[in-house]
Amino acid sequence: MMSDPYRTALRYALREQTRNRLAIGLLVIFVPLWYFLLGTIIPADPLPFRFRATGAFIQVNGQDLTFLTAGFNALTLIIGFMFFASTRSGARFDHRLVLSGYSRPVLILAKLSALVVAAASIALYASLVLLVFWRPESFALVWLGYFGAALIYGGLGLLLGVLVSSELAGFFFIIMLSLMDTFFQNPYGNPAANKPFLAWFPSYGPVQLAVAGGFTHVFPTREMLVSLAWFAGFALLGLAIFWRRTRAWNTHGHASVSAASPAAAEAPSSM
Repeated sequence: MMSDPYRTALRYALREQTRNRLAIGLLVIFVPLWYFLLGTIIPADPLPFRFRATGAFIQVNGQDLTFLTAGFNALTLIIGFMFFASTRSGARFDHRLVLSGYSRPVLILAKLSALVVAAASIALYASLVLLVFWRPESFALVWLGYFGAALIYGGLGLLLGVLVSSELAGFFFIIMLSLMDTFFQNPYGNPAANKPFLAWFPSYGPVQLAVAGGFTHVFPTREMLVSLAWFAGFALLGLAIFWRRTRAWNTHGHASVSAASPAAAEAPSSM
């Protein structure tokens, strides 16, 4: 019977993302517009890029590299907003599910599943739109880089949703981190690019993956593991806080659990 609660929780987690019309509108309109605008102002001059999978500098087309980083900038902002907003707005519904007898591991699994599905879909959309402006060497590797960044910032949004009490502070943090993170990775007009400290930024691994797909035939395994580590760190910390808070809900509402049924949580009218 575990599959039915899981499917129910997953369905509502995904529905919460699709109900965010602002994020969907930004995804559909802002991503291609951002590609177009940056592509028109950045020249196609050669740039040295530190490709750490080989430890050497490679010459890349500055405009094509900007297309890649523009995609990172757009999708990290959007998915970070999506999961920050949905985590905050869904807290009351999660409360109802726990009091109705839903298992916390099932809810956590549903949230992780929704994050993976949303990250994969957004990364695929950003990668497909990129093909309108530029054809990379490996579409799959570019998608993998975008997917890694979407996972990381989705996990960050989830963490901030359970950690930050101020909506404005959460949005501001996502905006500033995403802008600095993706801007520093592009050496065009940026003296800080190619510096060793960039390896400590969240988008370092995904950008290296996407650059590998855009300009080489190398698969940077270490950078992929770094990307997964960032995602695991943000997501597990956020889910640990969620577990602790739902445990408190379960303890305080223990008397209500026996009287409630899982069906009572079927209509998230308070969301």
